[in-house]
Amino acid sequence: MDPFSDALVAISVSTELIEEELRPHLDTLLSALQEKQEGAARQIADSGILPSLAHILRRTNLKLKAILIVSELAGDASERGRCVEAGLGTALLSLLISTDQDLLLHTCRAIGRICYDNSLLQDQLIRNGAVPSLAAILQNYSQNEALVSACLFALCGLADMSEEDSSGLTWEELGRVSQGELAYRGAHRHPFGFSSKVTVVRLIQRSGNQHLVTVEVVHRCSRALWGAYVAQRTGRRFRPAPFEACPQFHRIIKFGVRNVPKTQSLKSRMFHTFL
Repeated sequence: MDPFSDALVAISVSTELIEEELRPHLDTLLSALQEKQEGAARQIADSGILPSLAHILRRTNLKLKAILIVSELAGDASERGRCVEAGLGTALLSLLISTDQDLLLHTCRAIGRICYDNSLLQDQLIRNGAVPSLAAILQNYSQNEALVSACLFALCGLADMSEEDSSGLTWEELGRVSQGELAYRGAHRHPFGFSSKVTVVRLIQRSGNQHLVTVEVVHRCSRALWGAYVAQRTGRRFRPAPFEACPQFHRIIKFGVRNVPKTQSLKSRMFHTFL
């Protein structure tokens, strides 16, 4: 067999392998995924080793390699659902208590990817304490920019307000708005300095271990575009204005998550559109 197929077989019987024997096989799978080998993600999912990866995440010293593999698999939309079914989402959640910043970084990225557009997993992770764990990471490792960015990506994923690929998003801390409240702003950087969309995450600590997370996505367009939209709706025509003189048009979507008893609603949504 080729090395990739050999690795799949070896991992499928991983209970019989010691960690040092398992390590090169995980390296083989990770290399295939990172190099975008055609059909690699599907072959891994079809092989039945996803539960074995969940076991590796929970009980071995090869967690980081397994996290990287899961993150790559979760980035494949066609295989993301099978990762969830195998329990990889909840297995990742258990790693948020680690003090290894590199491991936390990749865990947050994997969580942000695996819960993308999956409301059932989002609710499950929230009920199992994802928000306080992510809040603790933001507070304890605020100087680690990469980790903060990954943590905010995970929070946006839990709020069902993330993008499938957040690699182009740059975050900056807005400071402490008030006692117990943190705010961050993320935007895609363009050559001319204009971003059509801005994401704002606010984290507010309530009494005890309760937190409120608000994610706002702001879309902006020129006054000329807004005028054209109004004209189309009303039948009136407006003279286009120069872009630099235009006010901003915002569409804000707020999503709150609060750690409350399971008998209460975990999600509330409010939509506001204004000039």
